[in-house]
Amino acid sequence: MEQSYDVIVAGAGMAGALAAISAAKGGTKVLLLDRNDQQEAGKKTNWGWVCGDAVAKAHIDFIEKETGIRLGEPELDHKVDGVYVLSPDMKNKFMFEGAGYTLDRPKYARRMVQEAIKLGVDYKPRHEVEGPVVENGELVGVFGKDDKTQHYEVRAKIIIDCLGMASTLRRRLPPNEFIEKDVSTEDIESTGRYIARFDHVSEDLNYYDPNNAIIHLNQQLAPGGYGWVFPKSDGKINIGIGVEKKSLDKRNAKMGKTDTLHKLIDEYVAWNPVLKNMKVDETDRNGKGYWSVAVRRQFDSLVYKNYLGAGDTMTMPNPISAGGIGPAMVAGILAGQTAAEAVAANDTSMDFLWKYNIRFNDAYGNKTAGLEVFRIYLQSLNNDLINYGMSHFLSKKEAEAMSYGLVPEIGIASTFQKVLSGIANMNAFKNLLYAHGAMKRLIEVYKKYPAGPNEFKNWKGIVAKEISEAKAKFPANPV
Repeated sequence: MEQSYDVIVAGAGMAGALAAISAAKGGTKVLLLDRNDQQEAGKKTNWGWVCGDAVAKAHIDFIEKETGIRLGEPELDHKVDGVYVLSPDMKNKFMFEGAGYTLDRPKYARRMVQEAIKLGVDYKPRHEVEGPVVENGELVGVFGKDDKTQHYEVRAKIIIDCLGMASTLRRRLPPNEFIEKDVSTEDIESTGRYIARFDHVSEDLNYYDPNNAIIHLNQQLAPGGYGWVFPKSDGKINIGIGVEKKSLDKRNAKMGKTDTLHKLIDEYVAWNPVLKNMKVDETDRNGKGYWSVAVRRQFDSLVYKNYLGAGDTMTMPNPISAGGIGPAMVAGILAGQTAAEAVAANDTSMDFLWKYNIRFNDAYGNKTAGLEVFRIYLQSLNNDLINYGMSHFLSKKEAEAMSYGLVPEIGIASTFQKVLSGIANMNAFKNLLYAHGAMKRLIEVYKKYPAGPNEFKNWKGIVAKEISEAKAKFPANPV
């Protein structure tokens, strides 16, 4: 490939396909590169499209509003009324998110690639992207191996990186103060899930609900994370867990165990009393898989010279739920739109591209640093404290608001009297107030997101200080 493009999009996953579609709708000449065969577009790993598959209705509506693409069956596999979080003792149940869908990821990915091709996107499957082409400190293209394993280089005015958390583009950028190259292990959760059929042997909506997605908080079953049971069509489920390494190590040490993610997911399946005789569904070779997910705020900047990042590449999954589909959809569309505007203006400078940072911050990103603090706080609680906290610390309305990254005023006077029954509960409540305050401060900081690159360094330092202090105050303590 020797020709040049206006925009190269690397990766045809949740963010990449929509970035290509949006850039093409803006009138640009777009190349979409993906390492997979077209039938497996956007596949993360040899295990498949490993994910919980859940997405809020608001994000599906955003796609239709911004691109004109209307999704339905079979891509939207199953509608859910909401997502509910349950305490370890199963006595408290809070709404976490509203209406949404579980996707059929392979069918969704194929549909998006077809939509991109209809718009004139030059789509190249089985093309591995190995790194950026850099000249005089500027990104001018990408290189890799083509479908015949031959070396290729291709050039463009703008690169949109949607290769995922381990992106070879992001990690091989020239040294700069804007884009982080690596993700700390303490900000990563290891996840595993099955898509399976099962015998529904009894009714208990705390374990399986055909109309709602369920999240189980339980530091012994899923240390530092949670388990999930998400309904799908035709009597199937997406069932899995996410764990954080430091929490798992501490839990194993205190309990005298050597459990791994693989073992814990099978224990979680066996723990569920209403699902029996589970059989993995290998449609599209997507039945069982494992993957790593970042659970922190998105990178402080998503922009470099001639470069935009979106989706897992920029650590966009929700820090509490690890849900990455919605933010990737939003970011992909905004990145593609910004790239098209830059090409039309013949200005691909950081100053021009910076508007993408601001747009994503306004659309989704302004709440994620606060959610990161709340996630760090939750990982410091054992099951007893989570049970007590969900009973006494927050009302259902307050808990729902905080799960969205909002910071309602907590009824401190009445709650304070309820926690006098033990020093551990008192300390946990005081820590909640600290986390609540940090979330408030970070929301104010993100309201003042830098208007341009020159203001970025000082702003980034303020955010880093808040996050660092929260991590120091709330060490993982699952058991």
